[in-house]
Amino acid sequence: MACFETHIALKRRRIANAITLACLLACVCTHSGVAGELQVSVINRSGHGVGEAVVTAVPLERRRSAAIEPKTVMDQRNLAFVPRVVVVAAGTSVEFPNNDAVSHQVYSFSAAKKFQLPLYKGEVHPPVKFEHEGLVVLGCNIHDEMVGYIYVTEAPYFGKTDDSGGLDLAGMPAGDYRVTVWSPFITDTAATLVRMVHVGATEVTSHRVQLIRELRTRPEPRPRRADWEY
Repeated sequence: MACFETHIALKRRRIANAITLACLLACVCTHSGVAGELQVSVINRSGHGVGEAVVTAVPLERRRSAAIEPKTVMDQRNLAFVPRVVVVAAGTSVEFPNNDAVSHQVYSFSAAKKFQLPLYKGEVHPPVKFEHEGLVVLGCNIHDEMVGYIYVTEAPYFGKTDDSGGLDLAGMPAGDYRVTVWSPFITDTAATLVRMVHVGATEVTSHRVQLIRELRTRPEPRPRRADWEY
């Protein structure tokens, strides 16, 4: 009788171990198979791609916070910010080297970040940290034609379109996302640049944003000289 009970106990233990192993395998398969990819295309009203457009994607069921890049650079060359648009996660620090032939004095009076870098050339100032979400408009107190943009976001997935207007966002868990588009040249209203997109677990999801209005000939908004504190 004791041997029979021992046999039954061992059998039950094997069944329990098998169930546990099956559950673990199911969890591994579930988590390894949910990574999807979103391909976004931003097209103007004439059918051509819009480059340097910021795209953010926020899951309707928030899963994780945005990853903070250790360092991002916005250079100054030929009396221009290079690149003109930078998109970063909230909490990222940005370096502003001046590799131009002349000195610049970078500033911003945007609500998301107000700062001034005294007149300089080369790599003089420490990086500037952008803690708060929002659009930061940059200017130079010496050269009014210079304008740059730091787009600070808390979205876990973001990037900029290439010259053809395309952007691939990989490693996205399957689910529904709120996708937004922004560019200093786009004149369509902000409400029309928001989309709800479902990203599949295994297939590539493609989404096209067709603009209705003409693009601006020069970027907006621009820094206001009236805000400069002399």
